[in-house]
Amino acid sequence: MKSDVKGKTKAVVRVELKYCEHCGGLWVRESGVGTVYCENCQPKVAELPPPKKTPGRLTLPVRKSVVVEEYGVESTELVEVDGDELDFEAAGGVA
Repeated sequence: MKSDVKGKTKAVVRVELKYCEHCGGLWVRESGVGTVYCENCQPKVAELPPPKKTPGRLTLPVRKSVVVEEYGVESTELVEVDGDELDFEAAGGVA
């Protein structure tokens, strides 16, 4: 509650911008309220049948790690660009 200069109290209502999780439309709801559907979609969603399968814990597929042999081998090839040979070894300077 806030009060103005004359001492009268004013009711403050905080609102937040929310998107409808059914139609994707934007609407404004009172802050802290757990509704996720706009007023147009609430009756439509209420008529939907309940989900057959309850959502479980999601797990990501994991594969075995690949070991790469000879990881540190460097190539000694020179690359030719516009007639100039470029060597891609360590530059050894400050950019």
